Amino acid sequence: MAGFSFTLNATDGKARGGVISTPRGEIRTPAFMPVGTAATVKAMLPESVRATGADILLGNTYHLMLRPGAERVARLGGLHRFMNWDRPILTDSGGFQVMSLASLRKLTEDGVTFASHVDGSRHMLSPETSMEIQRLLGSDIVMAFDECPALPATPERQAEAMRLSMRWAQRSRDAFGDRPGHALFGIMQGGVLRDLREESAAALRGIGFDGYAIGGLAVGEGQAAMFEVLDYAPDLLPADRPRYLMGVGKPDDIVGAVQRGVDMMDCVLPSRSGRTGQAFTRHGVVNIKNARHADDSRPLDPDCSCPACTGYSRGYLHHVYRSGEIIASMLMTWHNLHYFQEIMQGMRDAIAAGRLDDWVADFHAGRAQGDLPPL
Repeated sequence: MAGFSFTLNATDGKARGGVISTPRGEIRTPAFMPVGTAATVKAMLPESVRATGADILLGNTYHLMLRPGAERVARLGGLHRFMNWDRPILTDSGGFQVMSLASLRKLTEDGVTFASHVDGSRHMLSPETSMEIQRLLGSDIVMAFDECPALPATPERQAEAMRLSMRWAQRSRDAFGDRPGHALFGIMQGGVLRDLREESAAALRGIGFDGYAIGGLAVGEGQAAMFEVLDYAPDLLPADRPRYLMGVGKPDDIVGAVQRGVDMMDCVLPSRSGRTGQAFTRHGVVNIKNARHADDSRPLDPDCSCPACTGYSRGYLHHVYRSGEIIASMLMTWHNLHYFQEIMQGMRDAIAAGRLDDWVADFHAGRAQGDLPPL
């Protein structure tokens, strides 16, 4: 089986353009990964997600282990066949969801025992069980098991969580073993404290991973604090491996992260916002539920080529959203995912041409203009 590799093709400042090669296809970087939490990107068919330009999807270990169960997914042919997506899939380790969703948690050196948010049943996740679940799912990129404490937290608490995560990273590496064609990413922790980030990065480099994630951000610290960490954190990681910023984010966050050397990102925001009537456009956010759109014959964005913009008016989208029709979620989500992938392609082209600063200036200028003026 062909292996996993990363090729860096161009740089522009700290920004990087490249390709991650996997047996299931190439991932163009910088890349945005739509989130398919429960083996589906909500309101989208897999072929529709691919049509937006996505090269890779993210699945969720915590949710899939609870429902329908990793063993069942394996019996049904693995996650790719199960959800009818034949391209790469990254699965997170479940650590963040255990901390944010589960109840009755008990954290020890071994792992975390918890009660399911679905039915209250008791489960245990450890580095070893997380690796086994992700193996059963068949994910192409596997994430090490870690602890991500909620912010704000004391420096002592952040240090404790980071060092536990590094011990778990070694156990994840050992349990993952040798799986040609599959990759294991380590996760840097340390909150917003530089000394902890440096310690974490050094530990991960010492263990050795196929790629490296920056965790513990976009958890309430604010964009300014996040960018302060990203000003140095990617540089602490090996330049010849992909760098993945977990759980980001808003268009401004994505652009700023790429400028600082990040290669991969994921977030539920474009699909979740689509289902709640929010559309991201090159001129800012449109709330389609607002009454002013009821008689508007124009598209969400006249320069967008997605089906929502080429086939439907704001008036129609307002109507189906206010009527609770399923097509509203479908069209709004398609538009948002299309727009996020347009951002990624725009940055990839700009990095290759050495003109990312100009592209970013145009991006911010368009958003500063605001939405289309009323009719």
